[in-house]
Amino acid sequence: MIARYDNRIGRRRTLLHIRGTPVVTVMLGSMSAALVPAIAQTPLLPPLGLMLLIAWRLLRPDMWPLWVGLPLGLFDDLMSGQPVGSAMLLWTIILLGLDFESQRHFWRDYWHGWFTAAAALAFAIGGGWMIVRLAGYGGSAVQILPQIAYSIGLFPLAVRLCAALDRWRLP
Repeated sequence: MIARYDNRIGRRRTLLHIRGTPVVTVMLGSMSAALVPAIAQTPLLPPLGLMLLIAWRLLRPDMWPLWVGLPLGLFDDLMSGQPVGSAMLLWTIILLGLDFESQRHFWRDYWHGWFTAAAALAFAIGGGWMIVRLAGYGGSAVQILPQIAYSIGLFPLAVRLCAALDRWRLP
């Protein structure tokens, strides 16, 4: 039983390992839409990059600076095919909202985090639809309702993944 934990005692982690793991996971989440070979008429995949960003932000509120939504949003825009600047704007607004919300509430539990993430995911998906709609494309708003529903339903898995990676990345 002790041999199971020997490799965790005294392990060394670099600053790049500690700081880079959350960034790489969000970028891989944003790339998931480009890696899945699926052609769909309606939104099919949840915004995994955003889900991981929110999960990291809820787990470690002091880890992300507020400006991190700009470069990660740009990467998501490039990977997802959304108009450039849409995720940059929406992710930055979400991070500002999460920062404001965390200053107002001193308590946080599972349901509060899930409700906060649900509101942020619905805002981002709806805002992305609105930006595409203003560009002259897209369908009706009913098409994004299933994507919002299963994004909210799958969010606890993103939190579990980030919590496991957080235990792995920290010494």
